[in-house]
Amino acid sequence: MTLHSIVIQKLLSTNAHIGRRVAAHHFKQFTYGHRNNMAIIDSDRTLICLRNAAQFIAAMAHRNARFMFVNTNSLWDEIVEQMTKKIGCYSPAMNVLWRTGGFLTNSHSPKKFRSRRKKIVFGPTQPPDCLVVFDSDRKSSAILEAHRLQIPIVSLVDSDMPIEYFNKITYPIPCNNSSAKFVYLFCNLITKTFLLQQKQRGHVSAEIDTSEQVGAIEEAKKDELLVVPYEFLHISTDVEKIEEMLDKLVVIKFNGASGTSMGVSGPKSTMEILNGLTSLDLIVNQIESLNSKYHCSVPLVLVNTNSTHEDTLKVLEKYSSLDINIQSIKQTQHSQLKSQGGQSGEDELYPSDHGAVLLSLLKNGTLDVLLSKGKEYVLLVDSDNVAAKIEPKILDHLVENKIDYCMEVTPTSYDSDLIGSRLQKFELAAIAQNSVKDSMERFKLVDTGSLWVNVRAIKKLLDTDELMIEDISVSKETESDQVLLQETAVGSAIRFFKNAIGVSVPNSQFLSMKKTSDLLLLKSNLYTYDEGVVVRNIARTNPANPVIELGPEFEKVSDLLSRFKSMPDIIDLDRLNVTGDVWFGAGITLKGKVAIHAKPGMKLEIPDGVVLENEDIKDPSDL
Repeated sequence: MTLHSIVIQKLLSTNAHIGRRVAAHHFKQFTYGHRNNMAIIDSDRTLICLRNAAQFIAAMAHRNARFMFVNTNSLWDEIVEQMTKKIGCYSPAMNVLWRTGGFLTNSHSPKKFRSRRKKIVFGPTQPPDCLVVFDSDRKSSAILEAHRLQIPIVSLVDSDMPIEYFNKITYPIPCNNSSAKFVYLFCNLITKTFLLQQKQRGHVSAEIDTSEQVGAIEEAKKDELLVVPYEFLHISTDVEKIEEMLDKLVVIKFNGASGTSMGVSGPKSTMEILNGLTSLDLIVNQIESLNSKYHCSVPLVLVNTNSTHEDTLKVLEKYSSLDINIQSIKQTQHSQLKSQGGQSGEDELYPSDHGAVLLSLLKNGTLDVLLSKGKEYVLLVDSDNVAAKIEPKILDHLVENKIDYCMEVTPTSYDSDLIGSRLQKFELAAIAQNSVKDSMERFKLVDTGSLWVNVRAIKKLLDTDELMIEDISVSKETESDQVLLQETAVGSAIRFFKNAIGVSVPNSQFLSMKKTSDLLLLKSNLYTYDEGVVVRNIARTNPANPVIELGPEFEKVSDLLSRFKSMPDIIDLDRLNVTGDVWFGAGITLKGKVAIHAKPGMKLEIPDGVVLENEDIKDPSDL
């Protein structure tokens, strides 16, 4: 017996071939004939359509697309529920909400619905990428709405289905859709298809995922960190669950960095960097968007130093009309060793270190207040990383897997194969604590400055003195120079947590603001923002940012803004090196590798609208 015959026999055993008494004219292409006044569906055609639908579902699952499963027959509820739980798409609220008119067409914004049991539930914030219907006889409005939104539809169709609904289905599967055996067979096929695609993407089922990750964490040595790929993460489709999860989060931003090194008075977070917005504006916009989208309440806590506290309080007045809880506190003062250059200043009494921030929050009672308000996780955001993103995917992963400590890292190179789509262990010594150019080539990963910590876990360690946070500057010799690392919470504290991981986030979520060359990147056409999230221009094909080196003439922000009449087009720029008394006109385009060196005593002006591509400019005659 051939494999085809075995499959056909399997279909026949489910009674999938027995249609209704009436076979619509458009359905006759799928019928074999009639017997006992019943339409007989051609099993070969069913098999072909089933294979096409499975291939489409596999392609969508491989892209980690959003699925919505619609079942109008209460007899199949248990079968469909088991399937959705296994593939990670289970959402109790959606099982009834799709019946509400306008559920899909109004999904661009979250809606509240009241079910028959008087329970308030939330609609989705975005429509699905694929709709799967198990019983199309009821003429569900979901089919009409999905068709209007151009969402592909996979549906079981019987012989008497009206043509106005049949024509709207992208992948019809002709069968007896009242057969429990065939519905079970179809659900089993979807489950195996999903699990196979998840495995190929590096995903596994929830049960395997948890056990494998826990095992990997336990096997990791104290000086190693288990790094989870960003593609590994996924978030629940249950909006109510996301709201409950985000209500347990508080964002803490270290706000002690001063802008004096760039010639700006006050905190660096109040300096305009992108389309008139400051880095503080961006993170406030992010939180405001999350609170509005998911009807949650994520507070923001700013940890200031003496030099930034008063100025920050003045700036916060402009956010008073927003529906967001912003607190500003002063960090506990304690000394640290001098910097590598030997200079010491007031800000060095408040190191921008996660461990110091946590210790400060414990001493002033902030952690106790957070716990009393039901907060379970804190996201600590560094002051220099202006592209930091509040990612619900990461929080969902931490909650589901009971992770106490998570450090966001990103590859120092743009080689996507470094992390890939699988769990990997990295020695802590291979993770750079900052983006110093001399050290980036010696490390595989760099710490982005964003750290997720379980509030109860950190308080327990601090209360019992198990976690001793000290300011220890360690000089480590390398072959060519000395790299000064501040080994505190990011490095040594990881060893105190049993459940500690790292998450490899995209390079776009790490953009340090330390020099005016960094500011030039943000003020150019290379970046924009969406709901407070810094977004890179998709027109740039090179995954790496341009390397920009500016001379001391551009050291201050005022110098940069005065020497550029308008920011140049740097979409296709690879490297820019500028030294001397150089002035840029408006509408300039820079491409490839551009070097501009003005000789001492010479004023070099780049005219408006010029295009420089792979140029080495040393004199006006070179233009």
